[in-house]
Amino acid sequence: MKVAVIPVTAYQQNCSLVWCPATKKGALIDPGGDLEKLQKAAEEKGLTIEKILLTHAHIDHAGGAADASSLFSAPIIGPHEGESMLIEMMEMQSQMSGIPAKKFTPDQWLKDGDTVSVGDLQFNVLFCPGHTPGHLVFHAPKNNIAFVGDVLFQGSIGRTDLPGGDTQTLLNSIKTKLFPLNESTVVVSGHGPNTTIGNEKKNNPFLKG
Repeated sequence: MKVAVIPVTAYQQNCSLVWCPATKKGALIDPGGDLEKLQKAAEEKGLTIEKILLTHAHIDHAGGAADASSLFSAPIIGPHEGESMLIEMMEMQSQMSGIPAKKFTPDQWLKDGDTVSVGDLQFNVLFCPGHTPGHLVFHAPKNNIAFVGDVLFQGSIGRTDLPGGDTQTLLNSIKTKLFPLNESTVVVSGHGPNTTIGNEKKNNPFLKG
């Protein structure tokens, strides 16, 4: 697997361009905006974007999904149906944030235990609510990497003070879904630097004890 993390929007949200080197097929995980930047990156690498993957439906993660789907002729896969209200509120989120966005209907909702392929790559879908009601994580065990959206950060956890957030639910998601993963698993968060599962188990002040 090859990965390029491309910060987008004023929120500096980490959109991940992931691709299979053997097939040159790729996906955009959480294209919140700045599509010209994402398109240029895909073209420079000679990639065919075959899927748009969404961890959740906050605007900085999903605001560009509709246009990305149209631009690349790629289906929107995810998030979980628990995000349907946030998707319905996409235009309201746009007005509040100033980030351009269009409402969309995913081509496929995802649930815990589903798998998603990108070329020869395989992702396991983990249901990790708490930051939002339907938040998902894309874990590629063969590549030892997890794209966690806003569930877990280096030294921090996702916000739970926004509509649909719940702290105890988030902590439970991290401890039951993420912490069982291999400690060397690379964690690509929705904002900020990468970390590992082991590092967060050991050092994250929100998760000790």
